[in-house]
Amino acid sequence: MANELSKKYKKLIAEKLTAQFGYKSAMQVPTLDKIIINSCAGDATQDAKLLDALYNEIQLITGQKPIKTKSKKAIATFKLRENQEIGVKITLRKEPMWNFVEKLVKIAMPRIRDFRGLKDNSFDGHGNFTLGIKEQNIFTEINFDDIKRVRGFDVTFVTSTEDDKEAKALLQAIGFPFIQKKK
Repeated sequence: MANELSKKYKKLIAEKLTAQFGYKSAMQVPTLDKIIINSCAGDATQDAKLLDALYNEIQLITGQKPIKTKSKKAIATFKLRENQEIGVKITLRKEPMWNFVEKLVKIAMPRIRDFRGLKDNSFDGHGNFTLGIKEQNIFTEINFDDIKRVRGFDVTFVTSTEDDKEAKALLQAIGFPFIQKKK
């Protein structure tokens, strides 16, 4: 079953981008390839239950099971051992990806306090955009009373284009509220 946003992309957004950038082939039109969500619980070195809570929250938000990430080296000052589980990450593709984008743009972002829009300085020069979310409770799946610790996570939107200008146009067409620069 296709998501409303993926249907909108296929019908309207692809045509709009083709007209805007003058693509000659449908294969040139930029698409959203995947979304990578990454969160670290550094204090999980002392209490493993904090990592389990983070795992469950990311699973609730995305609808998929994340994987736990491990430390690469030991750092004594942080009481961190090598190969100790300290975070979670997940990669979303196809329908779960479109569901997450729709949930983020239509439900979660409007719930952010004092939200003025997204800055466009988080593009990496290769058409990918990274967004930092400070609190997981902007998502409706998270019950505020069940939160052990307020955590943030990074969301990276990987597009099929190598140009930041085209990637920004794609994300704006999808519904990302970028701050308009004053002239």
